[in-house]
Amino acid sequence: MPSQLKVSPALQGLIDKGLFERLPVSFGAFFFDQVKDWELLFPAERGYYERLFALLDRSDPALVANLFAPIREAEQKMGVNEKTWPKGVFTLDQVDFLNRNASYADWRKAVAIVFARVDPMLDAEVARSGRPRFVLVTAPADIPVGPDRMWRRIEKLGKRVSVDPSGLDEMQSLAAQYAAAKAQSPYDVWIIGAENLKALPGGVALSYERLSAYRLRLMEQVNKLVNAEDIRGPRQLGERLKQLKLRAEEGAIAADPILSEFARSILLAGNGTLLINNTFVEWAAVQAIRRARPSVAVIAFGIRNKVKPFSSLLIYANQETTTPIPTQMDTLGTYVDLEVFYQYIWQEFEKYIEYRRNTVYVFVAAGMDEAFVIAPPDFAHGDSLKSQQIKGWLGL
Repeated sequence: MPSQLKVSPALQGLIDKGLFERLPVSFGAFFFDQVKDWELLFPAERGYYERLFALLDRSDPALVANLFAPIREAEQKMGVNEKTWPKGVFTLDQVDFLNRNASYADWRKAVAIVFARVDPMLDAEVARSGRPRFVLVTAPADIPVGPDRMWRRIEKLGKRVSVDPSGLDEMQSLAAQYAAAKAQSPYDVWIIGAENLKALPGGVALSYERLSAYRLRLMEQVNKLVNAEDIRGPRQLGERLKQLKLRAEEGAIAADPILSEFARSILLAGNGTLLINNTFVEWAAVQAIRRARPSVAVIAFGIRNKVKPFSSLLIYANQETTTPIPTQMDTLGTYVDLEVFYQYIWQEFEKYIEYRRNTVYVFVAAGMDEAFVIAPPDFAHGDSLKSQQIKGWLGL
């Protein structure tokens, strides 16, 4: 197995016991690749790997062997051996090996079968320690429609309620209160927004606007790499992009290696996140949900600008300097985008057992006296909603 691998004591103990020697080569190597940057993983990600391999370790060896038998059969068909796939190695060579192999579909199916059997057991473990959660999704004041035209794609999932427009700040402040009183890690409470955000002690505040200096530098560097340097292919480009880390003067989160790498990956891997504020917010939220599983999240959209000539998106160019066309706010386009984003975000949360049947979702727009709530049956809110009700739900 790979040397110099830094993981938790619990996972290292399973490695030392020889657990991975009993697993199919491709399966074990894939997970070694996933944990090779252990120090850059969120606690939720680390916990998943620890639970997964602890489950395999304590299970009946015969059952584990039966579980992985289809993968071993697929590996034999594919010609997996020490030459084609050295133990503990999972690089782009192995990715190419899988993708080009005639039995790749069989391998994918076998892996899917493993997780179809294992994930429900892991979900049951998480569900036993479930807790109330809260998600607030806000829209800016300049949306050019009334509440009757908002949240139409998800309206069958919840209920429209009356709110005091002046109470939005109080509702948003619950994130800071939860971070101070109940957060289980520094990554348990997130505020992700298009505009500048206040610092969130004990939590994560990620702002598109506050990362502007970093975004501009990334655009310049990517253009330089693609157009002026000898980059022979995606592997070389990927390695160079990993070096474009957030600097201290470009954002306070640079002091946290996990968040610094998170911001880099969001801006370089998300389609349009460098140029469109709400695309950044949506993609950052989706990745925070998938990787960090926050207990409380505030997702604050803004008004995006009209997209200038599409070629600018493709070449990572700064639209403010590459075209003489004036920058214009696009309030109608923002409304159309957000109606889709609301559904995407709710669906992303609901993929994970942590959020099912114990999460209150509130969708609200600044200045509107109506909000939309998706909540479990035991969250009693009637026809109106106040921050005090959510505060009680969270046990604050």
